[in-house]
This record gives sequence, C-alpha cells and structure tokens, in this order.
Amino acid sequence: MKILILGATGFIGSEVLRSLHRRGHAVTGLARSTSRARHKWPFANWVSADLSQMARGEDWSSLVTGHDAIVNCAGALQDGLSDDLAATQEKAMLALYEAATQAEGRLLIQISARTAGAAAGLPFLATKRRADTALAASGLPYVILRPALVVGRNAHGGTALVRALAGFPFVLPLVNGAMPVRTVAVDDVAAAVCAAVDGEIPPGSDLELAAEETLTLRDVIAIHRQWLGLPAAPVVNLPTALIHPVSLLADAAGKLGWRSPLRSTAMTVMSEGIVSQQETQPGMIALKTLEQTLAAHPCGVQDLWFARSYLLKPLLILCLSLFWLLSGLIPLLNINGAAAHFLPFMPQTPAIALTLATCLIDIALGVIVLWRPLAGKALIGMLLVSAAYLTGGSLLEPGLWLDPLGPLVKVLPSLALTLVALATLDER
Repeated sequence: MKILILGATGFIGSEVLRSLHRRGHAVTGLARSTSRARHKWPFANWVSADLSQMARGEDWSSLVTGHDAIVNCAGALQDGLSDDLAATQEKAMLALYEAATQAEGRLLIQISARTAGAAAGLPFLATKRRADTALAASGLPYVILRPALVVGRNAHGGTALVRALAGFPFVLPLVNGAMPVRTVAVDDVAAAVCAAVDGEIPPGSDLELAAEETLTLRDVIAIHRQWLGLPAAPVVNLPTALIHPVSLLADAAGKLGWRSPLRSTAMTVMSEGIVSQQETQPGMIALKTLEQTLAAHPCGVQDLWFARSYLLKPLLILCLSLFWLLSGLIPLLNINGAAAHFLPFMPQTPAIALTLATCLIDIALGVIVLWRPLAGKALIGMLLVSAAYLTGGSLLEPGLWLDPLGPLVKVLPSLALTLVALATLDER
C-alpha cells in the first residue's frame, strides 16, 4: 500500500515510518522540515508542508488521491511561537477528512490521546477530541490509537524529562512521585499502526495502548536510572507549589519557541497521572512492560550524556544570554571609560561610536539567542564576534592577555559554552 504519514520526523512518526517500510509498504513522510529526513530515511518520499496552512480540502486533494491510507502522527502540546493547535490538530484534520471523503474514502489512522480528565478542556486535548469525534462521524474507515507514556530508544518531551530526572546527581527530585503512570513501547505503537493498515485491527476501533502494569512516577524514574547504570538514589519530594512558577517560566519559553515538557499543559495532564481505562486491547498482542522496553535497547554512554545534559541546556542558553547582555550593558554605564581602549588608535568620537556599536551587537546577540527560531544564528554570531574581539584585541592591545581581570581570557570559556549550546540545540 501507499501510505502517507503526517509528522513523520517525530518520535512516534519516525518509528511508524520505519515499521511500515519494513513491512513492504511505500511510505511518504510529511513534515515542516524534511531536509535532514531525506538523508536519514532515503527510502521514503518526502513532502514539506505546514499543517497549520492546510485548512481546506483542496490543500489535501493531491496527497490523498496518491495514497491508500493516511497515518496522523502529528501534534503539539501547547500553543506557542511555532505551534497553532486549533489549526494543526483540528482544522487541518477536518480538511483532510473532507478530501478523503471526496476521494471515495481512505483509511485514516489517528494517533491521539486519552482526552478525558483534568486537562480535557485545554486546547491540547480539546482539539484532539473534536478531531477524533469528527473522524468517527465522517463515514471514513478509521482506527484511533491512544498511547500512554511512549517510551523507546530515543526520547522526546516527557520521556526526555524522565531520563533527565533519572540522571540527576545524588538525589531524585520529584513532585507527586506516587502519581500512577502507564507506559507503552514506541515500537508497539508502530506495530499497532501496521496492524491497522493490514486490517488486523478492524476499522472503527478506538484503542488505548498501555502495558498492563501500572507504575508510579517514582518507579518509572527508578527503572530509567537503573537502565542508565546509576546507583539508586534517595527521592526528594518537592512541594507541589513549585509546579506553578516552573510552568509559568516554561510557558514563557514556549512563547519564544522553546517546547519545554514542563509547560502548564503537561503539568495539568500529569496532575492525575497517565492512566488507561482499557485493560485489554482486542486483537492486540501483549504490550511490553517498561523494563522490557528499555532492556531491548541497552543504554550507551550517549544516553547518559543526554540525561545529564538535558536540564543543563536551558541554563546554557540563559547564561550565554546574560553574559552577552551584561557585556553590552555594563560599558554603557561609563562609555567614555570603555572607549579609552581605542583612543591610542583613533579620535574620541569614532572610539565612542565603535564602543557603542560593539555594545549594541552584544545586546542584540543576548536577546536574539532567546528566540528559538534564530538561536542557532545567534550562537554562530557569538562565535564570529568573539573571534573578532580576540583577533582585534590581540593585534591592537596584546597586553590585555596579561590583564589581571582577564578581559580576553574570559572569552575562551564563553566560546566553549557557545559551542556546546550549538551542538545540543537540535530538539529532534
């Protein structure tokens, strides 16, 4: 069969893409950015498109008519700089259903979520619920799959946070560690999609995917810590009052384009645990437990690096932003004194102008690095400007290398931090 996969570069979508290809299906992946995907998965056809811009049936017509089934693995947690939940998770889906109906029906497989509970009214689940309801009423053949906490070889979002907490040094800082959690292996989710495509799961099915065991959050973290090869550590129970200020900061970062798993939607969803109402899945094989899932992918040192560095990444960005902002703002408090370094080489007016220009460049870089779409360019700009400062300082005033305050020496650790931030910038 020819199968179109929405969100094919994501955590679940990429596993679905590989699994369907291994079963002999011709797969086409749709994602906002496909340049890297074409190299990673050259066996697939790729379509670059933004779901938020596909709100009409005609936007989907050519894609639908060229495929026998569509698997929707796309989605977002919360509205933000790069995400519009109503457009992506609802309007685009309604347009897709319209195009599929006009094409005399196509099998639709929807990766959704359990949409009841404390977060039911939030846009994340409300848009999914409306899209699911419309799909069930569309007359199209469909299968809706609702996975619990998805765990696999890679990690993203909530599972990335779990690994970061598991890798925390000395202690395990948890809020509501007794919260119930059910998990499902990402390859089991992909197997369920394949079963739906092959007709092993009948159309009209609406299934929750979760292993039979119910763990606590403390159990999940402890099992991941053991997988990382780290010794057991005592749990530090943090007050629930911390959730609100942390989620406010994460939401603010979301408005700048950073998709933190600590945003308010995730905290609300997690407040009552990740549970399932279905104890069995008709026609489904037994789903792997968390320990079985992790055992299938032995931990490597790169997993330990990821776990230890995940929570350091935002600190790196904030430190670099603060460093460059202060580097630009402090000289403005005494611009004549700051410009004195240039006086042996130029008159006072050009010296002040040059000092002001460098201050503005520093401030601009410190601000822009906080803007996720431009963070990579800002980090590259920091490297180039730092290199220019070091070169200019070494040529014009080499004695600064011996200055007790180390104005040039201090640039070197800044360069190292910038390189680390640039190397860890990718989120997928």
